[in-house]
Amino acid sequence: MKKLTFGVNVSTSARDGDNPVAEAMRAEALGYDFVSANDHPCGTQASYETWTMLTWIAAKTTRIKVASRVLGVPYRAPAMVAKMAESLDRFSDGRLILGMGAGYSDDEFKAFGFPVPSPKEKIEGLEEAVRIVRGLWTSPSFTFEGRHHRTDAANIEPKPAHRTPIWLGTFGKQSLAVTGRVADGWIPTLEMAPPKSIPTMSARIFDAAHAAGRDPQEITLAYNMEFRLDDRARPSRDIVSGSTTDVAEQLVSFAALGFTAMNFIPSGLEPEKQIERLAQEVLPIVRTSTQQDQAERAPFG
Repeated sequence: MKKLTFGVNVSTSARDGDNPVAEAMRAEALGYDFVSANDHPCGTQASYETWTMLTWIAAKTTRIKVASRVLGVPYRAPAMVAKMAESLDRFSDGRLILGMGAGYSDDEFKAFGFPVPSPKEKIEGLEEAVRIVRGLWTSPSFTFEGRHHRTDAANIEPKPAHRTPIWLGTFGKQSLAVTGRVADGWIPTLEMAPPKSIPTMSARIFDAAHAAGRDPQEITLAYNMEFRLDDRARPSRDIVSGSTTDVAEQLVSFAALGFTAMNFIPSGLEPEKQIERLAQEVLPIVRTSTQQDQAERAPFG
């Protein structure tokens, strides 16, 4: 069984008083396994560019991994992403998780002058991008002729020192199949992929992996969710909420669905305190409970 890993969101906010680097350093001190940040470069609120921010975080920390959640493929040429990712992973001593997505906001595309792809083009472009990144990481003079992206006898050196995981944020039938064919991980959001839908969605990923000759067990399932630690919080479909025990029970149920990684976004007041309480009060319960469940399911030998 894979070890459970836990991550926490780092805001890209660049407003006065906000300090995402300090947030990441605090998460590392609390024992979280990774920090993650979303990728929405366009907007009226002051914000940092995600890749630059994650690079600075990696430079200021020593152990915790950094994850893009998820990098919008249409914003950056895939071949350049391959080079960027190899450099960041090497500088950080292998701490990068490269999260990639098809691109969500058509308004962002328009605002920055990018062509607006159709849903089908987004999915095709995402798969091509992953294949280009992997190809440049592993092959010399890599040529790829896709409908949306291409390379011509391209080389990047040095090659990665290890296999950097690529996680995809996907939801539709075709994009889930892409995850199964080419990705190392799947990171859906609770709001868009509620627990009742997970068995069907993960089955599509695993079926596609089988068809591609891959072992589905090698694909990490990582659940991205908002949470609120509050004894008075009402149950919510989109937010994991309640007392320490309530939240722990919900997270254990997610592990039972196959999730071996979870990313948390605090909701409500005092986010720093909630992140601290989650690490100190909830996650130890989740680790103990899941270890006991695994031991009980293990065959006698």
